[in-house]
Amino acid sequence: MAEELLLPTSMNKEERYKSLLPQIESLVAGEEDLIANLANIASALKYGMQFFWVGFYLVKDNSLVLGPFQGPIACTRIAKGKGVCGKSWEDKNVLLVPDVDQFPGHIACNSESKSEIVVPLVRDGEVVLVLDVDSDQLNSFDEVDQRYLERLLEMI
Repeated sequence: MAEELLLPTSMNKEERYKSLLPQIESLVAGEEDLIANLANIASALKYGMQFFWVGFYLVKDNSLVLGPFQGPIACTRIAKGKGVCGKSWEDKNVLLVPDVDQFPGHIACNSESKSEIVVPLVRDGEVVLVLDVDSDQLNSFDEVDQRYLERLLEMI
């Protein structure tokens, strides 16, 4: 098991993902505990990709409940259809939000968050969790993030 990430700072975004994902796969290989794996994935993404906030919300009791995360304090529960995470859950689709202030019903868990990507993990037709990544900059996420974050969720 890797205990540190090896990512040269000179890499562009896609190169960082290409280097980071195999390291994360190695990190979670053989570990059966979902929470332990989500915690390590959140940390690897936060520090490996230099994200402002990264974490997971798990579907429990008809709500998204905060799971492992890295970054400032976050919202604890999110209703289906509410905010970016709740809308991604409801629609079972990735949401890329270049400016969270322009997203109808955005939940401001932290006022420094400016853009966001939410990727749902769907199993047997139902969302079981969402990966939420926030940036303190506008327009931080694109199809490169979407492609690699979707691949990452396949490891879970």
